[in-house]
Amino acid sequence: MRKATSKPKHTWQILIIIITVTILGLNALPTFYGNNNAVSINTTNANLSLPNTQQLQDVLHKNGIEVKQIINTGTSSKLVIAGDDETLNRAQQQLKETLGEGYKIALTNQSAAPKWLQKLGMSPIKLGLDLSGGVLFVLEVDTDKADQERLSSIKDQALQIIRDQRLRGTTVKLDTAVESQSKFENQLQVQFLNHQLSKIKNLVRQIQQTMPGINFTQTSDKTGILGFSEQDSLSFHQEIMHQALSTLRGRIEELGITEAVTQRQGQNRIRIELPGVKDPQQAKRIIGATASLDFYEMANSSTASAKHLSDQNGQRLSLAPKAIFSGSNIENASAGRDEMGSPLVNLTLDGLGGKKMSEFSKDNIGNPMVSVFSEYHKNSAGEMIKNSKVINVATIQSQLGNRFSITHIDSPQEASDLALLLRAGSLDAPITIVQQRTIQASLGKENVSNGLMALAIGLGITLLFMGLWYRKLGLIANVSLMLNLVCLLGLMALLPNVVLTLPGIAGLVLTVGMAVDTNVLIFERIKEQRLRGRSNFLAIETGYKEAFSTILDANVTTMITALILLSIGYGPVKGFAMTLSLGILTSMFSGVFISHILTYLVKPQIAVKQKELN
Repeated sequence: MRKATSKPKHTWQILIIIITVTILGLNALPTFYGNNNAVSINTTNANLSLPNTQQLQDVLHKNGIEVKQIINTGTSSKLVIAGDDETLNRAQQQLKETLGEGYKIALTNQSAAPKWLQKLGMSPIKLGLDLSGGVLFVLEVDTDKADQERLSSIKDQALQIIRDQRLRGTTVKLDTAVESQSKFENQLQVQFLNHQLSKIKNLVRQIQQTMPGINFTQTSDKTGILGFSEQDSLSFHQEIMHQALSTLRGRIEELGITEAVTQRQGQNRIRIELPGVKDPQQAKRIIGATASLDFYEMANSSTASAKHLSDQNGQRLSLAPKAIFSGSNIENASAGRDEMGSPLVNLTLDGLGGKKMSEFSKDNIGNPMVSVFSEYHKNSAGEMIKNSKVINVATIQSQLGNRFSITHIDSPQEASDLALLLRAGSLDAPITIVQQRTIQASLGKENVSNGLMALAIGLGITLLFMGLWYRKLGLIANVSLMLNLVCLLGLMALLPNVVLTLPGIAGLVLTVGMAVDTNVLIFERIKEQRLRGRSNFLAIETGYKEAFSTILDANVTTMITALILLSIGYGPVKGFAMTLSLGILTSMFSGVFISHILTYLVKPQIAVKQKELN
């Protein structure tokens, strides 16, 4: 009696494949169209409206610059420019001259895909630095200098309290070379009289209200140490690095660069990749600037720990040791001009800054307030030096809120740069550019061409081999392999923060080999089942089932390696690891899932030599 074999239903699996391949295929399509050069227009002042783009198109046309497309989003406008990078730079310069300082003109890209794809939200794969050209910066954050600045601030606060409480004979001095059992690396030495210990403890409590992590250790009857524990210093360094990363990302966004890669590298370095950047000097000027803005009240020259600075006219000023508020309280900043046409910066403070300003201005009407701009730079000996300058001394005429302006700025460009830095945030720790590399766009195009040629050659040889060696099964493997590449490209375009680099193309080539390896394992298992005399259907089902555990083990071990590279790698290594990780996922999907369904639908005759059957 013949045993009936019921065929499994694969309708739901076929439906999943169709939906997945369709979605990822649509996402992959814009990559084949590429990008066009474009300029985006945004306002730096909320009171300004976007310009008439049709008039701007006419202005550019008169200067021999063709506009291919105009895109208005309501909050910004984008003009797609026909031509090379030189034409794009001319367009940016012309728009800056036409619109003036109230608008930010950024260089960007726009997908060249059909409008119906763009309306679906599909965009090309973002290309890395080595494929699109651009600039690489490696910055070093001076956390030791940040420690010194923090201790210096505590020292000024302590001296002010000593003066207010009239603690004669008490001194506080900074000494980074002290060694003690408390294991503080940066410390303040406190010397006091025998009967003042209770008052010193009260001084410490007041300081701890503003700096909770600081500790006091009494080393003798008349001396003690103010400092931070090793754990607190590590936490502070982590905060400094996090703040630096956040601030640098904000500055990059202000430059209008959307495909940048900003990541921590090692203990105190930050790697920034700016693909497609057309103006490296502007990027260097903004990203490499370690700037902060603080607001002080005037102090008597006899005030302890008073800061002494000179204004633009050379007049020496005495400032209170502690700022009223700092740049971290600035919510927005925009460049503009006053009624006399002089450049200024309009500031908007957050809730805390607005409250501080309101309280201070209420109690100091008729008194001056000083705006101090500080930057770090290296001297001839390679030491990091902090330079501070007074950019504004204003007399408070009335109670102020969270909006006011800084005047007496030298040039419109300086006002624009200052506004950008303040919008993006100030850096508490000095940073230094330790490496800079510029990759020309022509070199990037050559890398793309060579990489795609390598991929095409590898893919062609693989398809030919599979077709000749496995015949119908090889055809199924080839279809699965092509769908695997489509899914991988679509997944890379769909996921945010995924960037294709030159090593990433090497990952694509490796993915082709891994996908074929999956099919080879399955097909050899199917052949083994046919040698045992099983039917095509049972050979296929058993072959896929037996090969799955081997395929899974191989891909899991490769995925572990890829994830390790992804977590600790930088630049090219990270690009390779990202492509490899996604390639493993799509290879499993196509090699096991898609190939299985195609093999079942086609039901090829498995060619086995007669002598093998015997």
